[in-house]
Amino acid sequence: MRFITANLNGVRSAASKGFFDWLDRQKADAVGVQELKAQADVVEAKFATCDKLSGHFHYAEKKGYSGVGLYTRETPSDVITGVGITEFDQEGRWVEKRFDKPGRKLSLISVYFPSGTSGEERQAVKYRFLAALYPQLMALKAEREFILVADVNIAHKEIDLKNWRSNQKNSGFLPEERAWLTRLFDEGGLVDVFRTLNDRTEQYTWWSARGAARANNVGWRLDYHLATPGIAALAKSEAIYTGQMFSDHAPLTVDYDFQL
Repeated sequence: MRFITANLNGVRSAASKGFFDWLDRQKADAVGVQELKAQADVVEAKFATCDKLSGHFHYAEKKGYSGVGLYTRETPSDVITGVGITEFDQEGRWVEKRFDKPGRKLSLISVYFPSGTSGEERQAVKYRFLAALYPQLMALKAEREFILVADVNIAHKEIDLKNWRSNQKNSGFLPEERAWLTRLFDEGGLVDVFRTLNDRTEQYTWWSARGAARANNVGWRLDYHLATPGIAALAKSEAIYTGQMFSDHAPLTVDYDFQL
């Protein structure tokens, strides 16, 4: 199964830059997208399907903001949108497809974590989201296998961003945020799939628009495949695609040795 995640920073913008043309060539089985920045009337008229992939979406109430989607080749047994908390569900942050059959419970999930870069108020929202999400992920892990793809808006370790020393007091690399991911992996038992396959430096998925950050690869690794151990062990290869610029993020692909 080929599973791609991509923060689009606006589905219309990404489409105009060739994202869906590129996607048609990837032969993906599942694609999680974040930051649609569009509502159902636009998305479902123009972007509901691509290369035989059928999409389900969770939209923000605010126009031009947030929103996530999950495209799959196979039809799910169930679709769940939202985490059940109004504050976050108004912002369109979670869409989950379940592919259950006898002897197997499996979810694929696309999530957009809040950013705290605009100030203390949004950073507080981010912390509330992290606090609420952890027990939900643990409850999900207790009953089923899953792969969650997301723009997490956190770089976990020093290897995961270029200028870690100067960013230690900035949202996205704050000690509390990084500790949440460490707890998720060490105590919670989830797996950072990319890092099981690639331990090299300078592996980034987001670059600031300032200066020549992208040209000089001054980036952050903010996009993740987070998986339960059983399915994470089936990951075989990874790739960050930087050949074209669809957004300020790059698509991240992981191939798994199983079929939906």
